[in-house]
Amino acid sequence: MAMSPNPVRGNTISVSAGQNSALPGNGLAVASMLTWAAGFPAAEVLLQTWPPVALFVARLALAVAVMVPIWFLIDGRQRVLRARWRHALLVGGVLGAGMFLIILAQKLTDPVTVAIIASCAPLFATLIELATGTRRLRWNFAVGVLVSIIGGLIATSAVAPAQLGLGAVCAIVSTGLFCWASMATARDFPELSQTGRSTITFAGGLVMALVLFGVAAQMGMDVMPTAAFDAQQAGMLVIYALIAMGLSQVFFIASVGKLGVALASFHINIAPFYVMLIMLVLGDEWNWTRALGAAIVAVAVVLAQDRRSPKAA
Repeated sequence: MAMSPNPVRGNTISVSAGQNSALPGNGLAVASMLTWAAGFPAAEVLLQTWPPVALFVARLALAVAVMVPIWFLIDGRQRVLRARWRHALLVGGVLGAGMFLIILAQKLTDPVTVAIIASCAPLFATLIELATGTRRLRWNFAVGVLVSIIGGLIATSAVAPAQLGLGAVCAIVSTGLFCWASMATARDFPELSQTGRSTITFAGGLVMALVLFGVAAQMGMDVMPTAAFDAQQAGMLVIYALIAMGLSQVFFIASVGKLGVALASFHINIAPFYVMLIMLVLGDEWNWTRALGAAIVAVAVVLAQDRRSPKAA
């Protein structure tokens, strides 16, 4: 009996096929988180002189400028022009809103805190998959989500409450928006390459960024960097836009296509390890409470790995 295509993962053929896609899927997710983590210290440098809305626009503009020509070469002119641009404005707008909120969250807190708060991503992603009927909730996955949240709470307890507040709220909302937009990107543009799927939604996000920039300027808010653009800032922007966003998102969307958004999102919870190590090299202090929380999250990632094939829609 033929099975219909899964709207997120594509066709699920057998347990063996599910296992075969798990290894590359997890590998892509690890690559995505490694490159994503590099963006936090880069953003920390840029946010010293860049207002969040200005950094938001610059990040997306650079990514789109570089990735669109690559997309043309991969998918061809006709496929690019015939793509679902209207829908991309919606998905990209949601993705863009999430990106802006995470920049704002980092401005209000710090990079490790934002990365750890993102550990609620599996909860959002699991609810999305349950709502769309692409996942059956198994006990190990449910326990993994719970353990992951506990680890995140332990890790964020290392920060004084005055440092959280609005910044934590922005990070949580951003994570939910990112999960939905990632699922929609993998599901709604099947005719495009992984690069094309990421690029078209980045273009939609850039429209959102320009709107927010205009609104902020009209309200009299600071929208321009306070220091001259030098070589160090250029290097940090390249890391933040092309590696931590462009390359990372291509890897993540490919991972979502193989694992589903819920399992792929569990890898977000490993990001605090990567961020903490990068910040340690740059001179930050080691925090044992955060390390304990991140370790618990890592256990949750292993526990929640579904050893059976994904459910076919």
